[in-house]
Amino acid sequence: MASVSVDEAMRRAVELAARGLGATSPNPVVGCLLLDADGEVVGEGFHAYAGGPHAEIVALAQAGTRARGGTAVVTLEPCDHTGRTGPCSHALIAAGVARVVVAVPDPNPVASGGAATLRAAGVQVTLGVRGAEAEAGNIAWLTSMRRGWPYLIWKYAATLDGRSAAADGTSMWITSEAARTDVHALRGTVDAVLAGVGTVLADDPRLTARNLRDGTLAIRQPLRVVVDSSGRTPLDARVRDGAARTWVATAAEVGAGPDGRVDLAALLAELHHRGVRAALLEGGPTLAGAFLAAGLVDRIVGYVAPKLLGAGPTALLDAGVTTIADAIDLEITDVTPVGPDLRITALPRKREA
Repeated sequence: MASVSVDEAMRRAVELAARGLGATSPNPVVGCLLLDADGEVVGEGFHAYAGGPHAEIVALAQAGTRARGGTAVVTLEPCDHTGRTGPCSHALIAAGVARVVVAVPDPNPVASGGAATLRAAGVQVTLGVRGAEAEAGNIAWLTSMRRGWPYLIWKYAATLDGRSAAADGTSMWITSEAARTDVHALRGTVDAVLAGVGTVLADDPRLTARNLRDGTLAIRQPLRVVVDSSGRTPLDARVRDGAARTWVATAAEVGAGPDGRVDLAALLAELHHRGVRAALLEGGPTLAGAFLAAGLVDRIVGYVAPKLLGAGPTALLDAGVTTIADAIDLEITDVTPVGPDLRITALPRKREA
């Protein structure tokens, strides 16, 4: 096999890391390639599930003795602590790896320090190769670890004129089956799905990740979170059906904000404490407005159907905007057709202090 450059190897490592999305939390997604002394790929791996072998360990197992004198190319700084698995920094040293190339330093104070340990053992360490790509692929985990609350995605579906339901309250189905299938795939990449009690009372959603063709449940289910300030969620609501874990988050348990409702910042902090690194906010418009007004939304994914209603509920209510100068500006990062609909992905722009 022909030798590859470190840059090419890191590109492949980023691709490998993505295979773990939705399965590794509360751990990060990580990819690794092992190159021998001649630059030939002799091992590759990714972190496939929480508690399983880390990417470096998988790659080292494939490489065997050919790792000695070679280069490890890894998307995240090798861990330096013993958890459910041993420290990858020590494993790389024991294998005789001469150089380690890292895309992104580890922000987790519990696991960081691998680069320093490697250098102390005489291993050459290079940081920052394809850092932006690796960061983007691991953005939820990295963001969550750096600030202490989950990366929050607000997902909504609406008509072209912004309606989430008709005037008579009907909303099934605004978007196509292709879009709904896409949403279930999105649910499969997060650790929790959030909805307000108003949505639960009005629509009685399951909030599970499913295969829409046969209704089967995905193997891994996100935690279902009902934001319910006063505990109005019915005992027979479908979110209590046992298909996935459910937390009805009340103001009495989480803490209340000045308005007497669940303190959203405290809610996210508690979710982080419970191991949630990425969360999907699905409903409804009042809760979405509150999260946006508080500046707690990291990404917006909107499914826009080629329909017009002209009346009916809107997808978003009060988000703290009273004048055009206060509008929440967005950076559109992707527009993709999904069946007859459009999926628009956008990031709220950070306002100057």
